[in-house]
Formats: sequence, C-alpha cells, structure tokens
Amino acid sequence: MAQIEDIRKFYARLLVAHAGSPDPRLEAAFAEVPREAFLGPGPWTVIAGNGKVTTPSADPAHVYQNVLVTLDDDKGINNGEPFLHAMWIGKLAAKPGEAVTHIGAGTGYYTAVLAKLVLPGGTVTGFELDEKLADLARKNLEAYGNATVVHGDAVTTPLPPSDIIYVNAGVAAPPAGWLKALRPGGRMIFPWRPAERVPLAVMVIRTEKGFACDPFMRSWFIPCVGASLADSASRIPTREQAARSRSIWLVQDRAPDDTATAISGDVWFSSEDLHPGPRK
Repeated sequence: MAQIEDIRKFYARLLVAHAGSPDPRLEAAFAEVPREAFLGPGPWTVIAGNGKVTTPSADPAHVYQNVLVTLDDDKGINNGEPFLHAMWIGKLAAKPGEAVTHIGAGTGYYTAVLAKLVLPGGTVTGFELDEKLADLARKNLEAYGNATVVHGDAVTTPLPPSDIIYVNAGVAAPPAGWLKALRPGGRMIFPWRPAERVPLAVMVIRTEKGFACDPFMRSWFIPCVGASLADSASRIPTREQAARSRSIWLVQDRAPDDTATAISGDVWFSSEDLHPGPRK
C-alpha cells in the first residue's frame, strides 16, 4: 500500500498539471496540506453527479481525487472541486509577502493552501459566515500561523487591504468594498451570477487605469448571502453580454455609458478593455 504522503504528492501533481501553473510552489502547497484534516472524521460523503457516495472507510486515500466532499449537506456546502480551485489559485499567482482575503473559507482547506503560498511574510484572512464552519476553520488552521479566520459577513464588514481576494460564493456583482480593498496590482477571482442562466468566473486586476476583468470560464457556487440577488434597478446581462465584459467600474468614479454590459447598484461592467493589444 502506498503511503498517504505519496498519494498526496501524486494528487498535487495531477492538480497542478490540470491547472497549467508554472509555479512549483503550488504543487508543494497541495502536497503539504492534508485535505482530510479539514473534512471532519471519515467516512466521508462524496458528491458524484446528482448523487452521493460514502467512502468505504476513513482511509484518507479516498479524498485525494477530484471530488466534492460534503461539509454541510443541509446547506449544500462542500469542500470544493480540487481541479477548479487549483486552477483558480494558480491563476491568482500568489507571491511571498502578499496579503490574501478568502471569502467563503469553509473549514479552511484552500485557505491553508493560500497561506503556504504567501510565505514568508504573507498573511491570509478567511471570512466565513457560518458559525460552525468558522469555528472548525479556526481549529483546522491553528498550525498555520499566518492565517486568521473571521466569523462575519464579508459583504458588510470592511475587508483588509488585499493583494488577492479569493471569493468562493456567487454574487450578482462584487460589492464596491471588495474592489476598493484591492491594492494596486491586486487580483480577485469571484463567481459572477447576475442571473440563473449566467454563471461565470471572473478574474479582476486593479490596474492604473481601473479594474480590468476577464470572465474566463463557466462556474457555479452557492450564493453569497447579501450579495447574490440583483436589485430591481439592475441591468441584467445575457450570457453573451456578460462574456464581453472587460472592466468593472464604481458608479461614483464613472457613470455607466454605452459600453455597459451589466449594472448592479454602485458597480457596473463595461466592454472597454483596459489592456490594449491582443488578449491571450
């Protein structure tokens, strides 16, 4: 039987190969953080399509696959798909010394991976609205001295100045406070769901010109409490309009114009590209 360390290393290698990240530290982080430590005692319930399967034992080898593991079945909360998270975290390209805010930290597994990636000198602040999950995340992250957990509402609570904001709950639009919390050069990934038919993952970079954005793939996450419903004054985009978005603006900085692809409260999306030249 292979040792769990070998299984974890192979799992990490698969994740990073799928993510296409050039950063060897990403593989090392996933190889070092024990996923089973963030799932509660096994056996575990694994989501398989529209069904669920229980692992045959509490052997941690069962969770080192690209599977969703249930954390709170009643609320539809799971540990997240490793391939997707490895891709997104790799895309954010965390560097040593950076400050990360993780919104929707759950029990802290991907928070721990981010904490590894910003060492030395970096910090991670995880926000979790569910009190039970926040308590578990605090306990799970005790060994990670640069990670802290806030039991609170990231929509209404001011975020710390951040080089990276990693959002794991779907929003109709990112709250203005999230954009303002990004430092120059800061990056944010959030699941954008302005309508049921428009589930997209969006990468944001704070540039000198403004907030450049790229809707780079389809994505679905559970709704973010307090930010998942569009108000009656919103301009809801079609999937095609949403996919054309290339920048995000605060209404206080610039009123929506004929480039607007979506409008939601004090934030709007534009087709104006802040990165001149061909897009990759």
